Amino acid sequence: MSQQDVTLLSDVVLLTCVVETGKGEDVIKAARGVGAGGATIHSQRGVGIRERVGVLGIAIDAEKDVVSMLVGSDQTELVASVIYSAIELGRPGGGFLYLTPLESAATYVPQEIRDRLERTAS
Repeated sequence: MSQQDVTLLSDVVLLTCVVETGKGEDVIKAARGVGAGGATIHSQRGVGIRERVGVLGIAIDAEKDVVSMLVGSDQTELVASVIYSAIELGRPGGGFLYLTPLESAATYVPQEIRDRLERTAS
């Protein structure tokens, strides 16, 4: 891959969603249903306020799925809203979602897609 094959994307947002283990695939399915692209799921351990139990308030490790995906700025609100509803993030312990605006992201985009994007931008 040569240097000219790298494309810098602007107007993108990093959408990160932390959910119960096993719900990561549901997040991706909901996002893809409204046109979002690929995503990465990884498992993490953490503690939260709801994991405190017992008289001593000892924290229990909680396994979570963390889903990360790049979303175009124009799609962000729709994708986040669909995920929020589909995964029921509005319930206690349902997880959370956050959005991080990115200055730019580098990736490989095949020439035929770049040509098509240039034609539609003209």
